[in-house]
Amino acid sequence: MPELRVGERRWSVPVGSNLLDSLNQHGVSVPYSCRAGSCHACLVQCTQGLPSDSRPDALSAEQRQQGWRLACQCQVIENLQVHAFDPHQDGRPAEVVAVDWLSSHVLRLRLIPQRPLRYSAGQHLVLWAGNVARPYSLASLPGEDRFLEFHLDCRQPGAFSDAARQLQIGDSLRLGELRGGALHYDADWHTRPLWLLAAGTGLGPLFGVLREALRQDHQGAIRVIHLAHDAGEHYLAKPLQAMAASRPNLSIELWTPTELPAVLAQLRLVSRQTQALLCGSPDSVDAFARRLYLAGLPRNQLLADVFLSRG
Repeated sequence: MPELRVGERRWSVPVGSNLLDSLNQHGVSVPYSCRAGSCHACLVQCTQGLPSDSRPDALSAEQRQQGWRLACQCQVIENLQVHAFDPHQDGRPAEVVAVDWLSSHVLRLRLIPQRPLRYSAGQHLVLWAGNVARPYSLASLPGEDRFLEFHLDCRQPGAFSDAARQLQIGDSLRLGELRGGALHYDADWHTRPLWLLAAGTGLGPLFGVLREALRQDHQGAIRVIHLAHDAGEHYLAKPLQAMAASRPNLSIELWTPTELPAVLAQLRLVSRQTQALLCGSPDSVDAFARRLYLAGLPRNQLLADVFLSRG
């Protein structure tokens, strides 16, 4: 069996073992979110040996030449030495400047990094609280917000959300590498209808994208749809409605699961030029996407990030 090494630790694994699972099962904390090669949270560097990689297109040629791989997409086929991200050595310090509840289950976390961070709306970061890590999408807008903002779904217990509940102003966290997901705003969409469909805290990154679109004075109609567990979980309803009050081209729709089948059935495209951005749980994103495809939306005009339910 091939041997897996991280620092001074070494152990044997069956041929074909998933690299991400092999690391996490042996106490090497490698965060992940999508397990599809999209979020890049599970990036590791192979310093000796190489795994079998099912997504060689997910990283640049330069990254691959340096040994970087997405652990979720790799199988161990030979002896392998791996450098996993060490938050204490490799992480960027950030100070907690606000922790507050936007609803009974959504915790808003605001951080200021020790050194400025350049990012775009819709990107995500891995947050480290001690040795517990979780990737989260940014809800803040660069250039306008002096802080980094994250919306944490604390409905289910989890290692990071449990730690986040205990955070206080002045506490320190560590930031992993900044990664770009599928979500962003493109100036070429300026006059096209823009649909932003979110479930739960999938609204966070789309809130940043929306604000970026408004900052760039998007001229097409913008339709924001938020699916929440219940009416009380539409945690950004007031700021969204305030934006819509001053923007004639912006409409806000707040849905709950009992309404979902009926409202999905009524979705109609006003233009085949519509650009749709989706974010949330796999089931929600799948339901949104299937309806949009049935309504005639071209597949290359739909961008999606999926949140897996891990605390």
